[in-house]
Amino acid sequence: QTLFQYIIEQHLNPIIKTLFSLKDQVGCLANALKIFQEHHINVVRIESRRSRRSDSMYDIYMDIETDNIRLEELIKRLKKEVNSISYNDLPIPPSPATASRITYLDDELQNIPWFPRKVSDLDKSANRVLMYGSELDADHPGFKDKVYRLRRKIFADIAFKYKYGEPIPRIDYTEEEIKTWGTVFTELMKLYPSHACREYLRNIPQLTEFCGYRKDNVPQLEDVSEFLKEKTGFQLRPVAGYLTSRDFLAGLAFRVFHCTQYIRHSSDPLYTPEPDCCHELLGHMPLLADPSFAQFSQELGLASLGASDEAVQKLATLYFFTVEFGLCKQDGLMRVYGAGLLSSIGELKHALTDKSKKIPFEPVRTSKQECLITTFQDVYFYTESFEEAKDRMRQYACTIKRPFAVRYNPYTQTVDVLNNTRCIANAVSELRGDLCIVSDALRRLQQIEIEEEEELEAEREAETPRTPRQIKSN
Repeated sequence: QTLFQYIIEQHLNPIIKTLFSLKDQVGCLANALKIFQEHHINVVRIESRRSRRSDSMYDIYMDIETDNIRLEELIKRLKKEVNSISYNDLPIPPSPATASRITYLDDELQNIPWFPRKVSDLDKSANRVLMYGSELDADHPGFKDKVYRLRRKIFADIAFKYKYGEPIPRIDYTEEEIKTWGTVFTELMKLYPSHACREYLRNIPQLTEFCGYRKDNVPQLEDVSEFLKEKTGFQLRPVAGYLTSRDFLAGLAFRVFHCTQYIRHSSDPLYTPEPDCCHELLGHMPLLADPSFAQFSQELGLASLGASDEAVQKLATLYFFTVEFGLCKQDGLMRVYGAGLLSSIGELKHALTDKSKKIPFEPVRTSKQECLITTFQDVYFYTESFEEAKDRMRQYACTIKRPFAVRYNPYTQTVDVLNNTRCIANAVSELRGDLCIVSDALRRLQQIEIEEEEELEAEREAETPRTPRQIKSN
């Protein structure tokens, strides 16, 4: 399947988003526009900006209307005239004649895997599921249950049709599903006070109050998503099934957590071979409401953008042994923060016993550890705090080979690629503004402390008895 065929199949809307780069020379844009005119292609919108990759080039953005045949001919012609071209965010390889003139893309950068640049780009990857709806493995508890398989397909279809910005559809859970949820909820709540970390325990009461966390009620993803937005900026997105590690981690980079809505089979409520909403809602949500943990999760996602398959696999392993099965020390005691443990009654009990092996979290070593799905883990990794885990992950992320760095822009919910001095200067300019605010806040606090100290000193002097000589001298 050619790249052109893929574009046509994936983007049937007659409005095609076009982006190409030209040298900053007189006549270059006119020559490019002439190609559109010769192929009778209507330009609906056109914008230009100086390229973020090179000061000697301009990026030209267009919305065009065309049919398949003319689009194919346009691609062939433009590849000979422009420095780079992409359609609907899909890069088109340059022709051999043009490749030598590309001044801002080296061979290494051309081979970078696609990754989302704005939060709405997740619409393109959220449905690339490895298993969809009713497609259950033969050993799944619900494999022979036709009613359950049909129910799963309904959940999957809802997620598959979801688009960014829409409210998450509310689910009318069945009596059987609520009963299954209630069984899991009740058993886990007995263990949390003695096993879960303090950050988890701090947020559970708020989820109960604002999101309806009760044994007789399955929380709605829309309510939880709104709660998380206010707490840490994270939001939920329904997903139809398993995502690849790359696509799942990419969502975290935008503070988006892909979340299932279906519930495990009722025949075995204390076991599930796959993540379900019991795992997501009870395991992940309380900690995604913690600012430090939310930042740790996002930084894992940012480190994955544009990374090689090997690097992404290692990051997925680090995610597995931290976010899913991580431990931390608090007040001299080992506590759990991993969602996989916090949603598994048997392994949650096992992880904190002397029978389990626990070693300090070191990213290089941890990334080589085998992840076990159907049995308890051979080893668990712990840190002294989330901050320690973040620091070690940041150091590890710096070792990932990429010809650029990335930075999340929370105002536009986009990812900035920092691969030239202009991009870095823009980032520094924004940081300088933040630093000015912080510096001003520190100055004001210092001034308040000085004034309070002066007031205390004056009060002490006023309360100190004076000697007759002091009174006479006055």
